[in-house]
Amino acid sequence: MTRWLTEAVPRGRVAAFRTLIYLFVAADLVFFTPWVRTRVSVPGDLYQPLLVGRALPLPTPTPALVAVIFWALLLLAVLAATGRAPRLLGWTVFALYLEWMIIAMSYGKVDHDRFGLLVALAVLPTAGRARHGDPTRTEAGGWALRVTQIAVICTYFLAAFAKFRFGGLDWATGSVLAKAIIRRGTDFADLIAGVPYLLLVAQFGILAFELLSPVVFLLPERWRLATVGFFYSFHLVTMATITISFAPHLAAMTSFLPLERVRPVVWARRLAGGRAGPGPTGGTGRTASPGPPGTDRSTGHPAGQGLAGQGLAGQPVADGSAGGLPVVGRPAGP
Repeated sequence: MTRWLTEAVPRGRVAAFRTLIYLFVAADLVFFTPWVRTRVSVPGDLYQPLLVGRALPLPTPTPALVAVIFWALLLLAVLAATGRAPRLLGWTVFALYLEWMIIAMSYGKVDHDRFGLLVALAVLPTAGRARHGDPTRTEAGGWALRVTQIAVICTYFLAAFAKFRFGGLDWATGSVLAKAIIRRGTDFADLIAGVPYLLLVAQFGILAFELLSPVVFLLPERWRLATVGFFYSFHLVTMATITISFAPHLAAMTSFLPLERVRPVVWARRLAGGRAGPGPTGGTGRTASPGPPGTDRSTGHPAGQGLAGQGLAGQPVADGSAGGLPVVGRPAGP
């Protein structure tokens, strides 16, 4: 069990996951939960903090408190995404985001899609330093990713447990999805709703999927990644039918993916290099690197020599160029 919990992963994967999670926190403040700032307009008597908010205890939200948390969290999350000071910035971002979520969820509604993200923020500071593209393996980073994966799967499994706890088997045989489609369905959902018994089959399928979700840990890597792809497709269909977004959960679920293969900075540099204009010699714009002493910098061959059959350097050839090599980018021939 210890080996499984601390299975070493490339540091590059940890670095990519860290960047993604902290950038998502910044995006969450601006795009997904900006409504939290409106909580200060609600009378303080309606603030009923969650258990963690009562245990700490935390103050009743005020306009000044919410504004400070928002701007501080936005700035620090962007800084943490760079990977600098992973422990100091990581613990600070976790504490601020936890308070942000307590404010958001202490007025009568608690979203379970935040669980995996909060766990990721709690464990990332323990992963230590990690650089993008670093192939060396780390058990501390593996533990952080594994705990996040467990939280993601618990979100599914405990959701099924809650359905049985509050709805029993009636959740599967009732009209849960039909009511959701009536409230917030799309045109695509209307097409599905018209198929007899399809919604009932979907409800049984959702329960089975959530109860069996822990099986993902028993699968070989190839099948595990395919199963995670199915998880993402499930949420895509959910968004397309009843417009429910699980964006924080989907961000945390990237802990299953080989993120070290995602190198956007490297890709951008390659793309920029491929679009470089012609250099002074009519070539690709790349500067010839100096070779060892006694070599011709334009060809990379010993001074005074060209390629076999091309003549001596400086001797005119058929295309009129000097040296033994045709200029890159110019057509060969007269």
